[in-house]
Amino acid sequence: MNKTLLAVRALMSVPKDNPGLVKAQYIALARQLPMMYFILLVNTLMLAGTHFAVAPRWLVVYCPLIMTLFGVIRAVEWVRTRGQARSPAQMLKELKRTNMLAPFVAVAFTAWSLALFPYGDGYTQAHVAFYMAITVIGCIFCMMHLLPAALATTAVVNTAFVVFFASTNIMTFVATAIDVLLVSIAMLIILKAQYADFTRLVNMQAQTAKLSEENLHLANQDSLTGLANRRQFFSRLDTQLSRASKQQTRLAVGLIDLDGFKPVNDLYGHSVGDRLLYQVGQRLTGLLDEGVHLARLGGDEFALIITQAMSDDQLRAFGEKICASLREPFLLVDIPIQISGSLGIATFPDQASSAMQVYEYADYALYQSKRQRPGTVCLFSADHRQQLNREGLTEQALRRADLDREFHVVFQPIVDIQTEQTVAFEALARWESPELGNVSPCEFIPIAERAGLVNRLTLPLLSKALEAATSWPAGMRLSFNLSAHDCGSEDAAQQIVELIRSSRFPPACLDLEITETAAIQDLPQTQRTISRLRELDCGISLDDFGTGYSSLSHIHALSLTKLKVDRTFVTDIHLDPASFKIVKSLVALCQDMQLECIVEGVETAAELAALKNLGCTWAQGYLFAKPMPASEIGAWLEGEQLAKAQAV
Repeated sequence: MNKTLLAVRALMSVPKDNPGLVKAQYIALARQLPMMYFILLVNTLMLAGTHFAVAPRWLVVYCPLIMTLFGVIRAVEWVRTRGQARSPAQMLKELKRTNMLAPFVAVAFTAWSLALFPYGDGYTQAHVAFYMAITVIGCIFCMMHLLPAALATTAVVNTAFVVFFASTNIMTFVATAIDVLLVSIAMLIILKAQYADFTRLVNMQAQTAKLSEENLHLANQDSLTGLANRRQFFSRLDTQLSRASKQQTRLAVGLIDLDGFKPVNDLYGHSVGDRLLYQVGQRLTGLLDEGVHLARLGGDEFALIITQAMSDDQLRAFGEKICASLREPFLLVDIPIQISGSLGIATFPDQASSAMQVYEYADYALYQSKRQRPGTVCLFSADHRQQLNREGLTEQALRRADLDREFHVVFQPIVDIQTEQTVAFEALARWESPELGNVSPCEFIPIAERAGLVNRLTLPLLSKALEAATSWPAGMRLSFNLSAHDCGSEDAAQQIVELIRSSRFPPACLDLEITETAAIQDLPQTQRTISRLRELDCGISLDDFGTGYSSLSHIHALSLTKLKVDRTFVTDIHLDPASFKIVKSLVALCQDMQLECIVEGVETAAELAALKNLGCTWAQGYLFAKPMPASEIGAWLEGEQLAKAQAV
């Protein structure tokens, strides 16, 4: 019994625990109830008109006037709500009021129409029956999206109709009562089914909207860190730039790239690397306030949108705070993991004028930070813009360059320290552009690497170097630098192998130099490339050793024959105890691993003397000779032989 009462109560109540359904019901009723009141009032006035001559004045004038006034007020209220924003609570309140008024309105109109029945002839009585039957059907269908109100109206009107007309003992009205009863039952069945379909459709739309919202959230969220992803970053950047432009405020974009992340991935595995990225995201989030938006763009790169109006000094201090935080150890395995983060920042509108431009400027500032002072912040400046314009011109000139005509190689001697005789030459690229003049390799090589053009230079320059070296004395070695693309591409490696095989220079006298940074970008492919070159009997040198992510594991993983100690450890080595100890350790490492050691950047006799004391064997630098064209090598070697003969 209690369950039945609860079911009836639930059926006759507005569903307050389903906001989506409440909103759909409210919108439907806002369209349909004004039409219901129009039908009801027109039919009421017509019924009053047919009884105007036979019924009392209060029934055909005053009662219809009151009902019309009420109907107009309610219709106007519903029409006005169409253009107004309503909260779910306001919508629910209005539905409850409609549900409460429905039975009272039904009682009032039913009582009024039945009160008119005794007056007039059979036609006017039939009009009363017709009015009640047809009007209630129209009202029910107009309220079909609010099931409790429709049921209450049906119950009131049809119960009164069936009972009243069945009791008249007039067969026509009795038959009409039976017809109306059957129609009412059919209507209730259809109404209930339609309402169930309506409710189900609303719920399905709500679920679809929820899934769509979840999908949109997932599409804009980085699954690893929970931060905004690349897509959301650029969408938010467009929005914030538009707002900053309208409000004439300053905005900054920062790009963070982790230094030392790849070795962590290689050493501890991707699971530890993923946990590290998550902790980096958490640490960065803890440093930021509401005015800074953080996103992960992919890999080990993060991005910031700084909407607060900071000065350059404030931005620089903020960036240093972030970099200092990233230098703090991360506890993921048995030992703390130490990395750092380089940060580039660009501002709008004083430096950049669009979303793409401010992003590119921040990326350039990041590049400068990583190249000059990794682990620090770099703020894009007017000087950077000039430099970037210069690099843009250089890149375009490089793309148009005639490689055979504009590029050539020069050679710097590599000397045996003990005998002071040249044992090899390193080939160095030079570019004489008809548009830009002589362009330094320090300028065009990084640009070529960033633009993906460096692989175009390798084959023509290597070909020229090999051709020039064929005239050297037997046993004289040639050293040539390979790029990261040359090491990491199977096709590029194949082309290099074929060029060496087809040349007249003996591969056994060729040393190919790679940097450790290039090697670890794709260590397996680099190993395959080195293996193919070693099959030709070429030597492999690890260039700039000590400046990258140097580790014994990389030395062991690569089939090296030489290590080249970077010039940063050689400058003033006789005055710097730290550099002296580092080079001493590297020389001992080479001896233990049976690798030849070449020291770069020797410029003074004092530096040379210190290297001799450490047992270094090969060196190169301006102390011995500057890079020279191929045409001067013969005279250089003859001069060495003459000096040697005179010394004897």
